[in-house]
Amino acid sequence: MQTDLARILSVSGQHGLFQYIAQARGGAIGESLETKQRKVFSASSRISTLADIAIYTSEGEMKLDQVFLALKEALGDAEAPSPKAPEAELVALFRKAIPNYDADRFYVSHMRKVVDWYSQIVKYASLDFVKEEEAADEQKEA
Repeated sequence: MQTDLARILSVSGQHGLFQYIAQARGGAIGESLETKQRKVFSASSRISTLADIAIYTSEGEMKLDQVFLALKEALGDAEAPSPKAPEAELVALFRKAIPNYDADRFYVSHMRKVVDWYSQIVKYASLDFVKEEEAADEQKEA
């Protein structure tokens, strides 16, 4: 099954990632990837889709799907480190996976979030991502 990062939500103040289910009167309905519990998020919630998130590199921005694939390549079959791992371990992983990341604008706190999201995607979804063109075609058909 392919993962559509445009339908995976990160909600400020909520732990974990959510699958977008539907529009609600006052916001959106999401289902936790981990627990499968559904929640309604108000319109004032800060909701971001993972497809809209990128990290800074010396060449510009790198979309999150490319970051996840680079992490997969760097880690091989090993599990990602814990988001609570020592700073040096996270920095070493990102230097190996994305050697040109912009250390002035991509902080260790960001690395912790990305590693946490990566682990959740690997565990509860897949790293086989829907391409943007395919997602656009699906939305036209719907």
